[in-house]
Amino acid sequence: MSSIKFSNLDRKETVAKLAREEFDLVVIGGGITGGGIALDAASRGLKVALVEKGDFASGTSSKSTKLIHGGLRYLKQFDFWLVKEVGSERAIVHKLAPHLVLPEKMLLPLIENGSYGKWLTSIGLKVYDILAQVTGDDKRKMLEKKEAMKLEPLLPKKILKGAGYYAEYRTDDARLTIENIKTSLQFGAQALNYAAVEDFEYQDEQISGVKVKDGISGRSFTIRTKYVISAAGPWVDELRSLNQSKKGKRLHLTKGVHLVFPHEKLPVRQSVYFDIPDGRMMFAIPRGKVTYVGTTDTNFNKDKDDVKVDLADAIYLLSAVNNMFPSIELEMEDIVSSWAGLRPLIHEEGKSASELSRKDEIFTSDSGLLSIAGGKLTGYRKMAERVVDRIAKKMEEELGKKLKACTTDKIRLCGNLEFKKPKHVKKYIAAVYDRIKADGFTEHDAWFLVTTYGKQTEAILDTYATLKDKDQYVRMIKAELRFGIDFEMVQNPMDFFIRRTGRLYFDIESVRTLMDSVLDEFKNIYQVDDAQLSEWKETLENELEAHSNFSLQRV
Repeated sequence: MSSIKFSNLDRKETVAKLAREEFDLVVIGGGITGGGIALDAASRGLKVALVEKGDFASGTSSKSTKLIHGGLRYLKQFDFWLVKEVGSERAIVHKLAPHLVLPEKMLLPLIENGSYGKWLTSIGLKVYDILAQVTGDDKRKMLEKKEAMKLEPLLPKKILKGAGYYAEYRTDDARLTIENIKTSLQFGAQALNYAAVEDFEYQDEQISGVKVKDGISGRSFTIRTKYVISAAGPWVDELRSLNQSKKGKRLHLTKGVHLVFPHEKLPVRQSVYFDIPDGRMMFAIPRGKVTYVGTTDTNFNKDKDDVKVDLADAIYLLSAVNNMFPSIELEMEDIVSSWAGLRPLIHEEGKSASELSRKDEIFTSDSGLLSIAGGKLTGYRKMAERVVDRIAKKMEEELGKKLKACTTDKIRLCGNLEFKKPKHVKKYIAAVYDRIKADGFTEHDAWFLVTTYGKQTEAILDTYATLKDKDQYVRMIKAELRFGIDFEMVQNPMDFFIRRTGRLYFDIESVRTLMDSVLDEFKNIYQVDDAQLSEWKETLENELEAHSNFSLQRV
């Protein structure tokens, strides 16, 4: 599918349309769940509006471990249903966006006194293969110690007994979110970021509208609608309280932290899922120029809009990595970036953060508000299907209108015009590299473009060819930015550097070197004054500091 214009340069017209028309469904929350719901509902024929109080994917959906994984660890909790569902979903989401959802071999080291013994791991991975319907080369293998060391020489030779070797998929969660939202536009959906829900309007004690405050203009407006789904992640309970329907089960928020190192500092050859001394498990995942590690799982009850990695988090993860890879000896100054996010889990009395189920839950209020929370990134499409099925049932009962069944398992996401297999993505990366290498770009640059934008790279390269800046990287970043502003609702430099490109996490040095060029382009396109530009620059510099500097003052 080709890109539809999706720009905050047209914000006045978008807001006017939202305020003027009546919708079948308003989706609150522009994370992966909300994006999935918008696509599911719009593709079934509903007139859909989605609003997000910050930028799309600015909450949990840009701060996960960025894996579309089968939930091997849920076998330990005997949660076979969850393993079966997310295992099956991996293959579907990979098919929908093979440029974004990339095959990733995972090594599970078996160590003395570790969480997984050899026999149980072999059985567990076999059950995992069956439940997740794994086929071909992706099926699990059990490796002897010598084989495991050959695959990953960094493993601790003294305590290593062997390894399990199986398949997962890696993604960019924020890109997956924006591509779901953009694909929903193909079916007539409307979407707006920086649009916070202030209140609900009612008719005959049923929700009939959503009052929204435009975070850019400061004005408020109402969207009239038949139905409302809240997919606001960690903020679901606030909206239930606003609706005076917060009763029964509630959310339990936990914090997950990730650290990023230059790949040469932690040169793992593939992803590793390994034991840490306190009995938990952790990932080390190579990605382009870096390797990232995570995650923590600690209770969180502070400001949900200000979730940071603190010194204790960094020390915990550093210690865990150094314990599994003793020859590495990572230090605090080796951390180049980091991120921290919240998991909106469903509270269960007496259970610790890591014991809580990752299943999703749907809450229904007497006034018609449907809320969905919990769940996993991998299961976003099925979560959307379940909650839209509820709307379909209500529409049939109340309006006599029958909706068609969910078809999102067959709708390719934006950026995937012709990729049917991983080899097609690889061929396109090679073709892009052939086109840009004469200008001094690397194979990594081609890989980044394709695994970020897919076939939308064509539009970026077309713009790149028209620009006159001497530095090729300045030309390319400006071409990416123009694409983001025209087709991905980029409103400010943070949207671009953090969520549309992931550069703050995975190529933080490029943010430092290209920041001024990006700010200049924002000034030209959005016609902002120097005060706004200075404010954006200060915010970016603060973000760089917060994500990469772990001094003793931040305990």
